[in-house]
Amino acid sequence: MNGPLAGLPLRGVRHVTPVRPGAARGVVREVYRQVGRDFGMIAPPVALHSPAPEALAACWALLRETLVVGSADRAAKENAAAAVSTVNACPYCVEVHEAAAHALGEGPDDRLAVWARGGPAPFPAAWAAEFTGVAVAFHYLNRVANVFLDDSPLPPWMSDRARGWGLRVLGRVVRRTARRPRDVGTAGALLPAAPLPVDLAWAASTPHVADALARVAAAVERGGERSVPQGVREHVAARLSTWTGEPPPGPSRAWVEDEVADLAPADRPAARLALVTALASYQVDDAVVTAFRRHHPADRSLVELVAWAGFTAARRAGAVLAAGPTAEHEPGRS
Repeated sequence: MNGPLAGLPLRGVRHVTPVRPGAARGVVREVYRQVGRDFGMIAPPVALHSPAPEALAACWALLRETLVVGSADRAAKENAAAAVSTVNACPYCVEVHEAAAHALGEGPDDRLAVWARGGPAPFPAAWAAEFTGVAVAFHYLNRVANVFLDDSPLPPWMSDRARGWGLRVLGRVVRRTARRPRDVGTAGALLPAAPLPVDLAWAASTPHVADALARVAAAVERGGERSVPQGVREHVAARLSTWTGEPPPGPSRAWVEDEVADLAPADRPAARLALVTALASYQVDDAVVTAFRRHHPADRSLVELVAWAGFTAARRAGAVLAAGPTAEHEPGRS
């Protein structure tokens, strides 16, 4: 592909070095093949996972089996992706998925924006698992993008006119590939089958979503066991067990120092990165990543920690969303 979208798989990726398409082997090669077929390009939020092949397959299964396939309207799901991305302050994903929704013939949907913040669902109950799955996918991808990607898929030196043209090209690619028939389960099959965790039971009504989420959850947990100290996993999981989506006190990152103070000094860098990724991914900076990498220098370890923290938060966000509005979280409130 030529023009402003050329080289997207590697452009703007921070902290890790993605596998180049020509060097991809095994599961990385297969994921790249599927992504190229279904998206018309190898999307950077997927490609950045490639130093950790199982995390790469999990990311793709999560994205494809919720957003790309299924019976719910694709344009509406793109709007849901943009709405969730706005909640998570992820400019990269907002730009991409607003452009995709527009290319598919839909402008912003205020009802989905309200739903993404905990309001009532504006779609049929039969589509609830697909839309909640999209929300989980983007609660995850927003966190990953905020850690690893620049604020836009297009280079910062482009003029406003060129950026507009680039986004229209992106939209045409989405529109062309969205018309292609697709079977469900293709990406999920890249990972071993697994039982559906209790907190993801809301997906059971839509088998391909439930199957993909079960496989993804098991794969992400295996990565967490490899790259996140057990005490850190326990600490972060306990912190998220009662989280309902509220942001940490800010705007500084001082809040996290209190939350890691009781951990062993060697575990604090991993806990700090995991907590900030989960609760305020827009606050992750070079210092937080560098401190973690002093103890865990491999790209794979960094990808697996961010994937584990991001998906643990996304699972919790999905459970809260599936439970519906509460008096404490009224529609339209952040």
